[in-house]
Amino acid sequence: MELYVIRRRGIWSSEDELAATNEKSLQVGEEMKDRLRWIRSYAVAEDDGRIGSVCVYEASDRDAIREHADRIGAPGDDVNLVRGTAVKRDDPGPLTAV
Repeated sequence: MELYVIRRRGIWSSEDELAATNEKSLQVGEEMKDRLRWIRSYAVAEDDGRIGSVCVYEASDRDAIREHADRIGAPGDDVNLVRGTAVKRDDPGPLTAV
């Protein structure tokens, strides 16, 4: 398994849409658990007011990431392999759960 970062730009118009995608992602992730594992995501405010995300996944390959994206109805084309991690501090709290 390798670590990947996926950038999804402005695909949600509301927190409810984001929450629905999160639920679907968990379901599909469970079905694909031998090839993919969702680590964490950051919901980001886009300039146009929509919601995007930066997601971190462990996956067997890019094809698993793309299949997961297709199955949850989210873009999966901006995928990058992580070369290293530099954690300087824990996430500040409290972050809003989505």
